[in-house]
Amino acid sequence: MLNAVIAALPGVATLAVLAATGALDAGTALLAAAAVMAATWLAMQPLLRGIAAVGRAANALADDEAATPTVRSASPTVEALWLAVARLIRATRQRIRVREAQLATTEAILSALPDPLFLLDSRRGVVRANSLAAEWFGPNIEGRDLAAVLRNPAVLAAADAVLRGEGRRTADFMLALSVERHLTARIAPIEHRGAHGGAAAAAGAGREAGGIAAVLTLHDITSVKRTEQMRADFVANASHELRTPLATLIGFIETLRGPARDDPEAQGRFLGIMHQQASRMARLVDDLLSLSRIEMNEHQPPTGRVALGPLLRGVADTLELRAEARDMRIEITAADGLPPVQGEADELAQVFQNLIDNAIKYGRPGTPIEVAVRIADRRLGPSTAAAAPPPSIAVSVRDHGDGIPREHLPRLTERFYRIDTARSREMGGTGLGLAIVKHIVNRHRGQLDIESEVGSGSVFTVYLRAAASA
Repeated sequence: MLNAVIAALPGVATLAVLAATGALDAGTALLAAAAVMAATWLAMQPLLRGIAAVGRAANALADDEAATPTVRSASPTVEALWLAVARLIRATRQRIRVREAQLATTEAILSALPDPLFLLDSRRGVVRANSLAAEWFGPNIEGRDLAAVLRNPAVLAAADAVLRGEGRRTADFMLALSVERHLTARIAPIEHRGAHGGAAAAAGAGREAGGIAAVLTLHDITSVKRTEQMRADFVANASHELRTPLATLIGFIETLRGPARDDPEAQGRFLGIMHQQASRMARLVDDLLSLSRIEMNEHQPPTGRVALGPLLRGVADTLELRAEARDMRIEITAADGLPPVQGEADELAQVFQNLIDNAIKYGRPGTPIEVAVRIADRRLGPSTAAAAPPPSIAVSVRDHGDGIPREHLPRLTERFYRIDTARSREMGGTGLGLAIVKHIVNRHRGQLDIESEVGSGSVFTVYLRAAASA
């Protein structure tokens, strides 16, 4: 009614002027005004009802995205209005779906990143952190100052420099979590762009209001640092192991060329020592080359089939004379019906030759070396929905020597690690035998267990995968 009155005001005002000037008597003017208002009200009904229908249809679309309301009206204006509103709603919904998909993709990417990530505002506050950052530094990171999360001066100084507009920064630091980690922090500014592609003048204000100004990622370089340290230790140890026999050889050669030139007895004694030292260097070079070859192929598991019984008997025959020299015997016990293992015969022979040779070196004279082969309950390899991996084959080599103190067991397979350096060198060891064993077992996707008790000897057990049925 109010809309009808407003629409009729020009006509009513005209009638009022005519009545006031005497051109139209008051009664006629009043009747005419009433007629104008009534006619206006009736004429506006289709439009008003159509607008109301448009409102109801728009509300229906807002409440239910699957709704398909229609608006029919005698007014072409209403129908045009409804078409425009419907297009706007659908276009807006499409844009919202696109933004939601983009947001979901961004969330998935952030969660899947293999490195912790922080999004920072211009005040160094954490606007957002991914799931790995929360796992490392705890929940409720967002909204806190970076200093409350990462208490490292180098990282904070780099972040402040980036937020001052000084460009990208990196900082290396160590972090003590469950294990000590070496990390690299990389901080980069985020450029905010305006609607026309240029830098937005309001970007700074947006960042001040809590927007994102920089991204900080942490990259774990622990393995790289450890590899560098291992390489440095390896070079130092290898050069040290070679330096001693080389110095001995050089000293005896100088003696033979000088004071012992005419002394046959000294020459014979010195040449024997020189042969011993040269043989030691040859063994060391052979072991280094063997270890290098094994490490190069460690990622490729062997696919052959090896029967352990004949292989172990062949290794025992090779070492029989050395065992007899110490009044020792090699006893092999194998269960009946053992399946072959998945592996490479030459490499497995090297594993058991090293283990049995160590048992001969460090066992007590007159005691047996017991080699036992059996099916073990331990299963190697991942389980699948179809079946679990088959039981493994265990080969144990037991000696009856002095045993190994417990604190040395975790490091026995390290390169050049020796419990008694002098004794090991005296027995011709290179310090690489168990490292070779470990890497060969790793290539075969097996496991190596070491058990020892001081005074009672040691047991080295290799678990290997049974070969698949032919």
